[in-house]
Amino acid sequence: MNIEKMINEDAATIVDVRTVAEFMGGHIAGSVNIPLGELAERTDEIKSLQGPIVLCCASGMRSGQAQRFLSQLGIECYNGGGWMDVNYLKGKMA
Repeated sequence: MNIEKMINEDAATIVDVRTVAEFMGGHIAGSVNIPLGELAERTDEIKSLQGPIVLCCASGMRSGQAQRFLSQLGIECYNGGGWMDVNYLKGKMA
């Protein structure tokens, strides 16, 4: 299943890995904020989320780092790129 389809079908949890301040400045409705620097200590929380997980950030760089880290732990996740791009895809389903 591709990322767009997962988002359109609400078949994934969107995790935004930007800082809390960035997230508060704007984010995808229903997304979860787990900053990149907190991933290692919050892996149990991440594993409890409805999978698969689509990761996003400002540009796709941090979400790419998060995707590599979480994949090594066996968590099914995908780099969605910038949060505005993911938000656009989510908006297309409305």
